[in-house]
Amino acid sequence: MMEASDTEEFGVHAEPLGAPIGGNNELLDVGQEDNQMEEFLGPQAEYNEEEEERKYYRRKRLGVIKNVLAASVGAMIVYSVYMGLLQMQLILHYDMTYREVKYSNLGLEDIDRKMLMGINVTPIISLLYTPVLIRFLGTKWMMFLASGIYALFVSTNYWERYYTLVPSAAAIGVAIVPFWASLGNYITRMAQQYYEYVNYREEHVQEQKKLPKGACHRYIIVFQSVFNSIFNVSLRPAFVHAGFFLLCGVEQLQKHLVMSLYLLSLPPQLSFVFAEFPMRFVLNGHLNTNKHILHSVKTCGANISGLIPGFNTTILERLPRSMLLIEVESILMGFAFLAMIIFLLLCGAAYRPTEEIDLRSIGWGNIFQLPFKHLRDYRLRLLCPFFIYSGFETMFAVTGFSLSYGVCVLGLDKLWLLIVVYGLSCSVFSSLSLSLLYFPRWVCLVAGAAVHVTLIVVLLALPLRPNNPEMLGPLLVIAALWGLGSALNKTGVSTVLGLLYAEEKERLDFVYAIYHWWQAIAIFIVYLWSNLPMRAKLSILLATLLVACYCYWLMERRLLKKVSFRLPRIPRPRHKVKGYRYLEEDNSDESGSESSDGEEEDGEGDGAEELDREGGGGGQHAASGDSSPAAARRAAEIHHRRRDNVQAKEGESEERPGG
Repeated sequence: MMEASDTEEFGVHAEPLGAPIGGNNELLDVGQEDNQMEEFLGPQAEYNEEEEERKYYRRKRLGVIKNVLAASVGAMIVYSVYMGLLQMQLILHYDMTYREVKYSNLGLEDIDRKMLMGINVTPIISLLYTPVLIRFLGTKWMMFLASGIYALFVSTNYWERYYTLVPSAAAIGVAIVPFWASLGNYITRMAQQYYEYVNYREEHVQEQKKLPKGACHRYIIVFQSVFNSIFNVSLRPAFVHAGFFLLCGVEQLQKHLVMSLYLLSLPPQLSFVFAEFPMRFVLNGHLNTNKHILHSVKTCGANISGLIPGFNTTILERLPRSMLLIEVESILMGFAFLAMIIFLLLCGAAYRPTEEIDLRSIGWGNIFQLPFKHLRDYRLRLLCPFFIYSGFETMFAVTGFSLSYGVCVLGLDKLWLLIVVYGLSCSVFSSLSLSLLYFPRWVCLVAGAAVHVTLIVVLLALPLRPNNPEMLGPLLVIAALWGLGSALNKTGVSTVLGLLYAEEKERLDFVYAIYHWWQAIAIFIVYLWSNLPMRAKLSILLATLLVACYCYWLMERRLLKKVSFRLPRIPRPRHKVKGYRYLEEDNSDESGSESSDGEEEDGEGDGAEELDREGGGGGQHAASGDSSPAAARRAAEIHHRRRDNVQAKEGESEERPGG
C-alpha cells in the first residue's frame, strides 16, 4: 500500500515534469514577440527623417500651387457665368419688342434700372465693411460666400420679379469689392506660404518671424501672372456686349448701364471670352441685320457724343424661345455651383488658425479704422491715380472702343470676334509680367502706359464711318494692342501692391480693399461723363494716365531716396478668453483673467500710434512695431517671465524676515 501510494504520488507529480518544455517554448515565443515589437516601435534603419521632411514640404508646395490654380479657375467661372447671364438679359431687355412682350403685363419695365442701381451703389461704401467681412469670415470663406451670392443672382433670373432681382443685385454690389480684395489677398498669401515651404529650414520661418525684405517677391510675380492669365481667358467679351446694348438705349437707362458695366469690371481685366458663349451661340442668330440696326447712325469714333447716337431700339429679328433661355440659365447655374465647390474643396486656408484668431483679436473698431489710416502711406496715395485709371481704361474698352468704334463700324455680328481678340490678348500678354523677375517693378506699368498713350492718339485721329466692314483688320489690331496695355496695367498694379507689402501679411486685406474701392469710385466719374463727346473722354483718359505715370515716378523716386513712409500700427491681439486659445510654451492653461491686467496696460494706445519705416520697400519691424502672431507670443512670454520674477522676489523678501 505504501509503495502504491508512493507510486501514485510519483505518478501525480510525474505529469508536470514534461510541462516546462512546452512552457519554455511559450516563453521563447513571448520573447520573440517582444523583440519584434521593439523592432517595430524602435528607430527604423531605413527611415530617413530629412527625406520624409523634404517630401512633406514638397506636398505642401504642391498644395499651394493647387490653391492658386483653384482660386484662378473659380474666379474665372464665377465671372464668366455672371457676365454671360447679365449680357444676355440686358441685350434682350434692350429690345423694345421683347420688353413689351415680356414685361407689359407684369409692370417690370424699369426692373433693369432698379437692379443696376442695387449693383452700383453699395460698392461706393465698400471700404467701410470689406476688411470687417474678410476678417470675420476669413479669406477663403469670403471667396466662397461671394461665389454663392453670384449663384444666387443667377437663380433669381428663373423668376424675374422685383423681390427676387433687386435684393440679389444689391447683394452682388455688396460682394464685389470684398470678393476681389480677398482674391488679391489670397494670391499674395499663397506666394508667402510657398516661400515658407521652400525655405522651411530657415530660422525666421521656423519661428514665424517677419519675412526678410524681398524674400517672396519672385513668387508674388509668378502667382499674379498665373492668376491673371487664367482669369482673363474667361472674362472678356461678355462685358462689352452687356454694356453695349444697355448704353445705347434710352438715356436714363444708359447711365445705369454705364455704371454697371464698370462695376462688373472690378476684376483685373474686363471683357470675357467664355462669357461670350451665350451671345455667340444663342443670341447671335436672333439679331437683325447691321443695315437695320445702324440705319440712323451718322458718324462713329471720336466725332460722336455719347456712345452711338441713332442706334436702333429693335435689335432682335425674332424673339428666342423661353425654353431655350431656361436651358441656358440652367447651364450657367450648374457652372456657378461648380465654382462654389472649387472654392470650398480645392482652396486651402490663407492663414493658420492662430493667425486668423490674431487678425480678429485686434478689435472690430480698429479693423474699421485701419483702411482709412493706411491712406496716410504715400505709396498708396501715389498709386491711387493708377487705381482710378485702371477703372477708366476698363470702362473705355467696354463702353468706348467696343461700342463707339467696334459696333458702330463693324456691326453686332462682328463684335464677338473683336472682344475675343481683346480677351485672348489680355490673357496671353499677362504672362509678360514674368519679366519683372529680371527687370525693375516699374517696367509693366510704364510699358502698358506707353501702349495706351499711343493708341489713344491713334483713336483721336482715326477717321471712321458707320457700317464699314473693311475696317475689321485695323480694329482687331487695335483691340489686341489695347488688350496688351490692359494686361500690363492690371497685372502690374496687382504685382506692385504685392511687392510693396510682401512682408506685411497683416495688412494685405486693407491694401487690396483700398485698391478695389478706388476702382468703385471711378464708376461715378464715368457715370458723370457718359454723355460727353468722345474726344473729351479720350482726353480725360490721356490726362489721367499721364498723372498716374507722374505719381508713380514720384513714388519710386521717394523710395529710392529712402523717404520714410507712415504705416499705422496694428494693435497687439488681446487674449481675454478663458480656456484653450492656442498652445503656448509658458502656462498655456492660463485664463485671460489672470493676465489681462498687464496686457491691457501694454496694449493701450496701440491703435493710435504710427510707425515710420525706411522707404526701401519696408524694412524689418522694430521691437515695438512687430505685430505678427509670433511677436505677440514672444511678448506674452516675456511678460509672463517678468511677472514670475517679480513674484519670486516678493516671496524671497517675505521669507527673509521670518528666517
